[in-house]
Amino acid sequence: MPARNESGGAPRSIPPRTAPRAGGQPPQAIPPGRPVRASAGPVRPTPVRSAPRPPAGSGRGGSGYPGGALASGGRGGGGSNIRIRKGRVAGVIAVLVLLAIIAWPVGLLIWANGKIQHVEALSGAPNTPGTTYLLAGSDARGSGGINDSTSGARTDTIMLLHKPSSGPVALISIPRDTWAVMPDGSGSNKINAAYSYGGAPMLVKTVETLSGLTVDHYVEVGFGGVEGVVDAVGGVRLCLDYDVHDVKSKLKWKKGCHVADGKTALAFSRMRYADPTGDIGRGQRQQQVIGQIGKKVADPAVLLNPATQVGIADAGLAALVTDTDSGIIDIATMGLAFRSANGDDGVTGTPPIASIGFRTPSGASAVLLDENQTPEFWAKIRDGGYEAGQEVGGMPK
Repeated sequence: MPARNESGGAPRSIPPRTAPRAGGQPPQAIPPGRPVRASAGPVRPTPVRSAPRPPAGSGRGGSGYPGGALASGGRGGGGSNIRIRKGRVAGVIAVLVLLAIIAWPVGLLIWANGKIQHVEALSGAPNTPGTTYLLAGSDARGSGGINDSTSGARTDTIMLLHKPSSGPVALISIPRDTWAVMPDGSGSNKINAAYSYGGAPMLVKTVETLSGLTVDHYVEVGFGGVEGVVDAVGGVRLCLDYDVHDVKSKLKWKKGCHVADGKTALAFSRMRYADPTGDIGRGQRQQQVIGQIGKKVADPAVLLNPATQVGIADAGLAALVTDTDSGIIDIATMGLAFRSANGDDGVTGTPPIASIGFRTPSGASAVLLDENQTPEFWAKIRDGGYEAGQEVGGMPK
């Protein structure tokens, strides 16, 4: 049928298609209903692209997906899904391990903090520079002491640990028989009598009166705690340069250095009657025991062993009492200060002593401090004025 002109005129004739010239392109079919566009040249066909066939063996289970499609999130063969699941499992395990690493020390701290007993101890006196810890070794019978009628009434060990604002940390042993002024107005007495008369609060005030330092943290340890901790770390190496067979402390020691278990370490730290310097030597041995415990606890084989951590905490904290404001973090900080004081960068010793045979008005023997040297001694401890590595105070030279 002849084509009709769109303007309504006579129909326009469409010339018949002719065969292409040599080398030309074949004519394209014109889709029905599509307007004809005039072209100055021959019409070029649109090339048809076909999808590439997957190489032989690339699909699994006849899925028809090209290889690698599943690794990028495609669906199909089970092998790639296994790879995805393995990756997810590894990620979950990594997260669980990380949570365990974080949760273990946090849980241990919470558990340990709950085992600490607290007592009113601090005096509320104005602060002095630095941080001062008072450590009392309570002669709590039934926890490693010697059973007698004065159960829990004495402090055989009194140590003042001071971390100054600048300068070395100092660990000072105060002999238990030190003649000191009692802050209750009753006069002077042996310093360990303060605990008998008024417990931790009176002992704190007596030490503050003696030293001029305000106690920031009070820590009381039953002797059974020392024994348990030493056993928990597998024993400590102690040294003494003379033989001992002391009936009261039950210490039997052969001259030299030996690895001591908890029971022996406790006797080692309590013995004084067989010591030619009495309380002075005992204080030095107590510092040795504490220093060796600190070294053993810092050993990675001990420090990173969860079972040992629990054993140490359980043995030590069961016999521990602190002031109401101190917790496990304060105890840990004190432990680090102890370690520093007993190292090459610390200061150890006792206050300057005038006599270890001073006779009290009642005729008892006591330790008399040198009243001329003691004020300067405590001032230098407070201000970090001693050189690191020094052993200070002690007997007259």
